[in-house]
Amino acid sequence: MNQQNFDGLSNVSTRVQLYDYDAHSTVLHSRLLTALAERKLAYSIYRKLNFAVYLDLGEFFDDLAINLGWNALRYGEEEMSLDAAGLLIHATGNSKSEYCSCIFRIWANSVERAEEAKAAILDRAGRAKIDKAMVTICWGFVNSKGELHKATIEEMVDDVLYDEAYPELESGIAKFISAYLDSSETILVLQGKPGTGKTRLIRSILGEMTLRKGKQVSALYTGDKKALENDEIFLNFVTGSDEAFVIEDADYILKPRLDGNENLHRFLTISDGVVRAQGRKIIFSTNLPNVGDLDDALIRPGRCFARLMVRELSKIESIKLLERLCNGDVKMLARAEKSLSISDRGTFSVAEIYRLHEQAVRQEVGAEAVKPIVKIGQHRIGF
Repeated sequence: MNQQNFDGLSNVSTRVQLYDYDAHSTVLHSRLLTALAERKLAYSIYRKLNFAVYLDLGEFFDDLAINLGWNALRYGEEEMSLDAAGLLIHATGNSKSEYCSCIFRIWANSVERAEEAKAAILDRAGRAKIDKAMVTICWGFVNSKGELHKATIEEMVDDVLYDEAYPELESGIAKFISAYLDSSETILVLQGKPGTGKTRLIRSILGEMTLRKGKQVSALYTGDKKALENDEIFLNFVTGSDEAFVIEDADYILKPRLDGNENLHRFLTISDGVVRAQGRKIIFSTNLPNVGDLDDALIRPGRCFARLMVRELSKIESIKLLERLCNGDVKMLARAEKSLSISDRGTFSVAEIYRLHEQAVRQEVGAEAVKPIVKIGQHRIGF
C-alpha cells in the first residue's frame, strides 16, 4: 500500500485489544501504542543499559526515583518506570547478598536524549558501580501450563581459578579457555562429581567472553528437560543474541540416539548442522562422571572441542591447591591442612578445599573481615 492510499484511510477506525496481567506492562504498552497511533516519533530510539552496584536495590531505586528529576512510578521494590520529556524507561533489578544488578530499557526521541539518560543513571550509581565482568543469564524453563519462559539474572564473574584445581588441564586453565573460544568447534562437555569445579569453569568461560567482547554477554541457561523437548528454546538461541547455551545436569541429553535419546538431534543441528550457532558456544555439564558413551555425532571433531573429565583431587594435589590459596601464609596453611591430615579419605573435591581455606581465613582474621561491606557516603562498597 503506497503512502497516498494510506493517507486516504484516515477516517478508518481501528480498535486494538491488549491483554496485560501486570501494571508495568499496561503502562508501558499503552504509552508505546499511543505514540504509534498518533504517528509521533517520541520513542524512535531504543537503548538498553545493564550494570551492577554495591548498593541495596530498594535504596538505589529510591535514589533514582527522587533525585533524577523525572516522574517515577514504582511497581515494587525491584521494578519501576521513569518518565520525562521525550523519554520512557522501564527499570528492573535483582538483589544479591553483596550487590544488586539492574536493567534499564530506554525509549527516547533522539540518540542524544537516550545517551543523556544513560549518563544520568550511571552518575547516580557513581563509585558503587561494579566494573568486574558481568554476564546476563537467561534462564529458560517451562511453567505449569507447558509454556516456555525466560527469567533474566545478572551475574558478576569474580571467580579466581587456579591451575592446581584442574590438574587434568596440563596447559592450564587460561590456555584451555582461550583455545576453546578461539576454536570453530561449538560444544564442550564437562563431566564430574558435584563440587569438582565445573560451574566455576563455566562462569570463567562466560566471563572471558565478556572481556573479549568488551561488553556484557548473554548466555541462555537451562536444566529443564521439558524446555529441551521442543524447538522453541533452540529457535530462541539461534535467532537471539545469546553468546552461549549452558545445559546443566545434562546426562539425559548426552545419551546416544540409539539409546532412545530423541532430543539430541536439535543440538546436532545448531552446533554444526544446516542451521549453525555461528561462533556461539554450547556447554554441557553433568554430575555423573560415568555417564557412559556419548553419541559419536556429538563429540566428533569439528563439532566438539573437548570432553573434559573434572575429578576430585588427591591429598597431594589438595595440599598444592591450599598452598596456592594461602599465598605463603604458613599459619593459615597449617590450619587448613589439619583437616586433611586427620582424614582417612584419599580424594577431596575442589569445593571442600575452598571451604577449608575459608575456614582457616575466618579463624585467623575473624568472620567480619572476610569481604566486608562498608558505607562511603550514600554507597556501600565491597572490598
